[in-house]
Amino acid sequence: MAYRAPVDEIAFTLKTVAGLDGVLSEGLFPDLSEDLVDAILEEAGRFATEALAPLNAEGDRAGSRFSDGRVETPRGWADAYRQWLDGGWSTLSGPTAFGGQDLPQALQAATVDLWNEACPSFAIAPILSSGAIEAIDAHASDGLKQLYLENLVTGKWTGTMNLTEPQAGSDLAALRTRAERAEDGTYRIFGQKIYITYGEHDLTDNIVHLVLARLPDAPAGTRGISLFLVPKFLVNEDGSLGARNDVTCRGIEHKLGLHASPTCTMGYGDDGEGAVGYLIGEENRGLACMFTMMNNARLNVGLQGVGVAERALQAAADYAAERTQGRSPDYAGEGMSPIVYHPDVKRMLLSMRALTGAARSIAYACAVAIDRAERMSGEDARFWKARADLLTPIAKAFSTDVGVEVASLGIQVHGGMGYVEETGAAQYLRDARIFPIYEGTNGIQAIDLVMRKLPMGDGAAMASWIADLRRDADRVRGANRPEFTGIGDRLLQAIGHLEDCSAWLAEARSGGREAEALAGATPFLTLAGLTGGACGLAVGAVASAGEDADRDSMTARRRALVAQVFAETHLSRTESLAREIMGGSAAISAAPVELLAS
Repeated sequence: MAYRAPVDEIAFTLKTVAGLDGVLSEGLFPDLSEDLVDAILEEAGRFATEALAPLNAEGDRAGSRFSDGRVETPRGWADAYRQWLDGGWSTLSGPTAFGGQDLPQALQAATVDLWNEACPSFAIAPILSSGAIEAIDAHASDGLKQLYLENLVTGKWTGTMNLTEPQAGSDLAALRTRAERAEDGTYRIFGQKIYITYGEHDLTDNIVHLVLARLPDAPAGTRGISLFLVPKFLVNEDGSLGARNDVTCRGIEHKLGLHASPTCTMGYGDDGEGAVGYLIGEENRGLACMFTMMNNARLNVGLQGVGVAERALQAAADYAAERTQGRSPDYAGEGMSPIVYHPDVKRMLLSMRALTGAARSIAYACAVAIDRAERMSGEDARFWKARADLLTPIAKAFSTDVGVEVASLGIQVHGGMGYVEETGAAQYLRDARIFPIYEGTNGIQAIDLVMRKLPMGDGAAMASWIADLRRDADRVRGANRPEFTGIGDRLLQAIGHLEDCSAWLAEARSGGREAEALAGATPFLTLAGLTGGACGLAVGAVASAGEDADRDSMTARRRALVAQVFAETHLSRTESLAREIMGGSAAISAAPVELLAS
């Protein structure tokens, strides 16, 4: 089935639902117009369709290959990367001082969505580079910026994030990679990192690793972690490449999915002298620097979930329209009916479309909040920074859960043909399954939401979001179509559940029942995602219906249907989630560990 870049839906969600149109009308990006946004998205859709999508299945079959410390990406990868650079896509949101275009993060988010729809194994390399750029720009010395940022922004070099070690996955306090001070002011890095995406490859001349390590006199735990820039090749003062650094790829993983994306085990100091590293920020303050990169990556991973969900949806819808089986009571044609006529297949396709749209609206809203925080000042900037911080774990976890669920439903729509590799439906699920795991598992995102983001400003960040959601629901109830009244009522019920659970979790935290709050964290994040996503779908449906020329168009009717089905099916879960959070958390937190062991 041929992939089609959903440029119109992406542009509509970005501008009308997530609010980029307001950002533009307020002049926060004075050189950017809606027409230019549309033109950029149209060209991005063309590139995704023509250059990246054809690589996806073949890259999955071939995978990246490792030999003698070198990684060879699949055929066509290097050419596609050159085309991607020639199109200016690497510079989209980068700082102008280092060759970037300084366009909105929200526009960057839309292109990340498109790259992942087309080929997520390709898209993950630029995602990591953008995070490295943000961390270096925010925390590195001017000298490091001058030597490294332009080549990273323009894509001549790529960047990586090096956190995980065999004994230290989510718990960074257990890191053992060490850094030793050198007389010239640099550092020598010794240790091993695992699961390093694109830690070695053949797309660029140099790779810039951002590595967490511990100095000999560092305090224990996460307070003693520093961040270092460690290049594959050392860089001379004139910007030319020098000697090979003591950085080695020891091997690549054999994985469930994302076969074309090399996941590397990296060795630092294998030759005995140590890899030359350069401190980013201050000694023992590396975690704060790394979180700049991780927050960027978490939104982008959420967009990976949206992208793969879109691709799985398209494949399932195409298959359902062509595959004939049985005869639906609603089918008036001759012979067997296409399976899209069967009510259960309708249910699955509508669910896939609604979940994809809901996740997209949350991820894009998070990106718009980031843009507002960066472009505004004073109290306005603080407000939008808090909104972006609140939405980041929801965008990452809810959207990646959606990616897995939609890809799984896509296999179900295909039936037995989805379980074999011939149709490609299985690849989408295999690729999507890592998204809820890396860049902080979704359980960690839920903990972050409940334990760190809910208490921000004594609950003000969540309260302001809930107030905005309630205004959205009131707008939907007041729209000029009778079906919207029911949707609005459902939204208000879900918002009430979100508000009640927020208050309960706050009381549990303050009342010394932290374990109960943690037990309810994941269902709470799901509740937040369903409620916020439903509001995004409904606002989009009302906006379409409000445009007189389009109110009866196929697009407007589809948006209204999807919002209605989501409100009447998925939003019914918010009541049970609320009962799970406030009623079931005590039993979970009190469960004896010995009863859980095999």
